Amino acid sequence: MNARGGATRGQIVDAADRLFYQQGYEHTSFATIAGAVEISRGNFYHHFKSKDLILDAVIDARVANTRRMLEQWEAEHTAPGDRIRRFIEILLTNQADIQNYGCPVGTLTSELAKLDHAALGEANSLFTLFRTWLRDQFALLGHTAQADELAMHVLAVSQGVATLANAFKDEEFIRREVRRMNDWLNTCTTT
Repeated sequence: MNARGGATRGQIVDAADRLFYQQGYEHTSFATIAGAVEISRGNFYHHFKSKDLILDAVIDARVANTRRMLEQWEAEHTAPGDRIRRFIEILLTNQADIQNYGCPVGTLTSELAKLDHAALGEANSLFTLFRTWLRDQFALLGHTAQADELAMHVLAVSQGVATLANAFKDEEFIRREVRRMNDWLNTCTTT
């Protein structure tokens, strides 16, 4: 594949990722994705033969991007509590998108679950990646026995905040809940 072909495939995945997030997987058509990338349908089909193959590529890209993000947080913050805090504060970093569309991981997995879609397991791997990473951070904080429970708590609260922020479009709610989560985290880091 030539350099332009590689760029086009990447552009398709990026556009599909954005559209799946903003419109939902089921409501995003091949034509919508091709139009967003401004390529012919023939060129589009050269790269992807089905929407499910695009979904697989989107999930793979999200997993790779998430791994890079977590590695960056580990490089930037030596203390595990600061790393967890960075995870919590992603609600603020992505506040506008969360208010408009919800959590990209939560909305995709919810939609795929409703569709009983075969890619649900791969989409859930994003939550598993976060769960494992958070569990490792809590273990480093000395909470080895409860590390998984604490990781799931952070995931559950952040998903609840994202869902309600999307429902109510309330900026102050997100800021308040992030402060509460950080206050709670402080109790975990002072043991």
